[in-house]
Amino acid sequence: MNVRQQGRQAAAAVLTASLALGLAACGENNTAGTDAVAQGGTFEFVSPGGQTEITYDEADREPVGDLQGESLMEPGETVGLEDFTDQVVVLNSWGQWCGPCRSEADDLQRVQQNFEDHGSGTILGINVRDSVADKARDFVTDNGITYPSIYDPPFKSALALGGLPASVIPTTIVLDRQHRPAKVFLREVNDDELWAAVEPLLDDE
Repeated sequence: MNVRQQGRQAAAAVLTASLALGLAACGENNTAGTDAVAQGGTFEFVSPGGQTEITYDEADREPVGDLQGESLMEPGETVGLEDFTDQVVVLNSWGQWCGPCRSEADDLQRVQQNFEDHGSGTILGINVRDSVADKARDFVTDNGITYPSIYDPPFKSALALGGLPASVIPTTIVLDRQHRPAKVFLREVNDDELWAAVEPLLDDE
């Protein structure tokens, strides 16, 4: 096992532990100042000063791992980043139990509609800590959400994110066409600010 794999495993362990503790960060007034993740096998604070937004310069971007899992709405089917090659992808970790997640759902759907109008990308949800999948499915149906979600209660897919901060729920990660992180929101996001982060990436070939 190489150092990068060890780092990813450690990151997943930290994120899973955060979820198991109840994800007290789920709320509108929380910051990421205590979020520690693993990089290169050591733990580092990647969000100093309680940042709730992180922007990555293009020169510093590296593709995330092979993120995939069982489809929430199509049990038995797999959905993941490989389904959206050369497309901008917005990852959003959410749970129907989380107030800010429920609040931002309409905004995310509006961004998804923009994607569909442009034919250039998608939102990919990661549903976490919903032990009863039907509750999450009902939320998707009731809110007219058209973008896919991975059903991943223990957040195992966090392993593919490596050192990206993601233990706050909701977290929204904007990936460019090469599936490299460009922007991370560690809080509830609205459609205007999310589209402002996405739109410049649509012109990159």
